Amino acid sequence: MAAFKDFNFKLAVIEVLMYRRELLAPAFDLDARMRERGIGIPAAYVLENDLDDEVLDESRAFFEDLVIGDEHLAEVETLCFDAGLEVYRHCAPAWDGEDDLFDIRSLDDLALLPNLRRVTAVAAGVHVAPGKWETFAARGVEAS
Repeated sequence: MAAFKDFNFKLAVIEVLMYRRELLAPAFDLDARMRERGIGIPAAYVLENDLDDEVLDESRAFFEDLVIGDEHLAEVETLCFDAGLEVYRHCAPAWDGEDDLFDIRSLDDLALLPNLRRVTAVAAGVHVAPGKWETFAARGVEAS
């Protein structure tokens, strides 16, 4: 059982496994969960309640508690660090991408992904880990 050190790195992995490849199912659906509580538009709710610059507690708890087995981690060959990931909408539905809410600050979790070969949106995305280019190169991971 993998233990991630960087929550935001884990979210990038979840993007691949849950929302792109649908290997982690059922997918977390913040809209459906909020509708069950009588909240029709999650983005409007977070704006009205001044929650637009944080990960909602419900989302954080779900994703932090989500166990990702080694067999699924081995399926990750490509990661994207773009600010427009689907998983971010399920964490902070009104996030505008203009702050550091989802910045990835550490690459310690790369060791959890034995088959990672490529990362994208490193320069323009939410990736601010120091020495990122050198770290990817040392691991033989193509970065763009």
